[in-house]
This record gives sequence, structure tokens and C-alpha cells, in this order.
Amino acid sequence: MNVQYITDDNGKTTGVFIPISDWNGLKSKYRNINEESSIPESHKEVVRSRMAEYDKNPEMGLDYDEVMTELKSE
Repeated sequence: MNVQYITDDNGKTTGVFIPISDWNGLKSKYRNINEESSIPESHKEVVRSRMAEYDKNPEMGLDYDEVMTELKSE
């Protein structure tokens, strides 16, 4: 897939360009890709709660690479 990233003047990625042939391939593979899905409010509230807890205790966060290494070793 020949994806091109669009950046602003500061170098921050602001978008992605996918060639139409690749997009059509994705639509064939993932039939519901054009459908918008909604997240239940109860799920959003769980995420908000966890984010608030993390903001209070950022040291509780785990290092991604360490967690992945541990999971792979199990």
C-alpha cells in the first residue's frame, strides 16, 4: 500500500492519502469500512474515568515495550 502522510508547517501529521486502488481493496476486504460506528456512552464513560485516574496518578502507566515483551514471553 502506497500511503502518503500529509503534514502541516510544523511537521505534524494531519492526514493520510490512500490511492483509490488501495482504498477499493480495503473496501472489498472490510465490507463495513464506510459505515460509521458509534461508541456506547457507557464505554466512553469508562475511558473518561480511566483517563482521569491516570491524570491523578501518571506513574501507574505501564511501558508499552515492557508489557509487550512480558506478554510475548508468556
